[in-house]
Amino acid sequence: MPRRSSNKRPRDVNQLAKSLVDEATGQAPPEPERSPESEAAAMLGRKGGAKGGRARAKKLTPEQRSEIAKKAAKARWSKG
Repeated sequence: MPRRSSNKRPRDVNQLAKSLVDEATGQAPPEPERSPESEAAAMLGRKGGAKGGRARAKKLTPEQRSEIAKKAAKARWSKG
C-alpha cells in the first residue's frame, strides 16, 4: 500500500480528472523505478527500525522506563 506522502495526484479537479482517465486508459507516464541502492538503504532502515525500540526497552531498568514515561507524560500534558 503506498504511503500518503507518495501520492502525487494533482489537487485541481480538472487535472485530477485527466490523470484518472490517463491511468484508467493506460496512457499515464510510467512511474520511475527506484535504484538498487535506495532499495538496499530502505531495507536496512526497516531492519534497524523494527528492532530498535524493543532492544532499547530490554536494556532499560524498570526505574529508567518509569522515569522516561513520567517525563513523556509531563511533556504531553504541559502543552495545553
